[in-house]
Amino acid sequence: MKRILLAIVAIAVICGEAFAQKTTKVEAPFGVVKIKECSVPERVVRVQGVQEVQGVQGVQEVHPSASSGTSVQAIQMAVDECARLGGGHVVVPAGTWLSGPIHLRSNIDLHLEKGAVIEFLDDKDLYLPAVQTSWEGVECMNFSPLIYAFGCKNISITGEGTIKSRMDFWRTWFSRPASHIEATRKLYEWCSFDTPVEERHAELDGFQFRPHLIQFNRCENILLEGVKIRESPFWTIHMLLCKNGIARNLDVYAHGHNNDGIDLEMTQNFLVENCRFDQGDDAVVIKSGRNQNAWRLHTPSKNIVVRDCDIVHGHTLLGLGSELSGGIENVHMTRCKASGMVHRVMYLKTNHRRGGKVKNIYLDNCQVDTARYGVMEIATDVLYQWKDFPTYKTAITKIENLQMSDVSCKQAGIRYRMIGDERLPAKKIRMRNVSIDTVLDPTSITRNVELTDE
Repeated sequence: MKRILLAIVAIAVICGEAFAQKTTKVEAPFGVVKIKECSVPERVVRVQGVQEVQGVQGVQEVHPSASSGTSVQAIQMAVDECARLGGGHVVVPAGTWLSGPIHLRSNIDLHLEKGAVIEFLDDKDLYLPAVQTSWEGVECMNFSPLIYAFGCKNISITGEGTIKSRMDFWRTWFSRPASHIEATRKLYEWCSFDTPVEERHAELDGFQFRPHLIQFNRCENILLEGVKIRESPFWTIHMLLCKNGIARNLDVYAHGHNNDGIDLEMTQNFLVENCRFDQGDDAVVIKSGRNQNAWRLHTPSKNIVVRDCDIVHGHTLLGLGSELSGGIENVHMTRCKASGMVHRVMYLKTNHRRGGKVKNIYLDNCQVDTARYGVMEIATDVLYQWKDFPTYKTAITKIENLQMSDVSCKQAGIRYRMIGDERLPAKKIRMRNVSIDTVLDPTSITRNVELTDE
């Protein structure tokens, strides 16, 4: 008889389906942020593993990318079954689970028990067909994020386990060959001329647009709590057009190319607290989309609080942009520390194509070991690999009311470097009680910025 591997999903109904929606309230300098909490039914669907079965007809073969005895679909099967029953907790037991993409559904908690490891394979074909996602602030169709949700409510990833990605293949896409630059130009044209998103196929050969590790797209009532995250093909945690979320007690390490820790893009009412980030790029980043793509969506990121986090390494403690065309407002980072080295403490980056407005940004009561380049920087000419593309519309970012206070830093390259755009100077920028033990370059730079430093 033919021997096949069958992923078994055990289901235990603990109690009824009724569940209450609570609200978390967070004080901030701009008011109280009210966050509707994630709540799912108290039903448990337990991923129980793989058994050898003989003579079973009509059961899907194990994917050839999986190692012997493991089904890359086991967790997804449990998610789908739990959703069919009305939602609940999908429990991943201890052990290493090789997986392809996991698509969450509404009212689902993906819970990793202590010792559980979800290890995503790096076979790119597993992440097809393409889904609606984004690349550097532009919506497109691309390889599925490793954990993905679109248009869902009440979703969470919790527990004491680990989420990690195999990286051997994705690292081959870290470079930017000519085909990637040409693909980026095509994406820019799609964005600039409002090509329908469903026609923007970026999964084609030569594009080399790597998928996010976790992307929730247009979701509400989100909880990310307790898990460890190790490595990512692209941005690590990406909330796009989301509302009402909490990221708490996460331990994130990713030192590959573009490995931001958490990106909140066109996202509102969000709390990040007691997390540890050790990143190869920015740590905590607030974004709101690129150029025409963001103007079309017209959704600012706002009402965001980040507190009690430790940034071990990262390009910034708090990054704003460079994709910020939809606007960023009402952001508070407080009681955070950079225990290792960051490039900058607060870094706002934009350019003459972005438009949008940035206002009411507060960073206070933070301790920094080393800020390699400087404590605070505003840059209005950041274009990266997009610099050689034509400017179809000039739109200057309005920057107003950025405040940094009660910050201590042992060593910094420079105190501040702030260069606004002369067509629309930055206003109401304030540094108060910012102490630096050693400044390597005492010459701070300001142009087209209204700065108070006291």
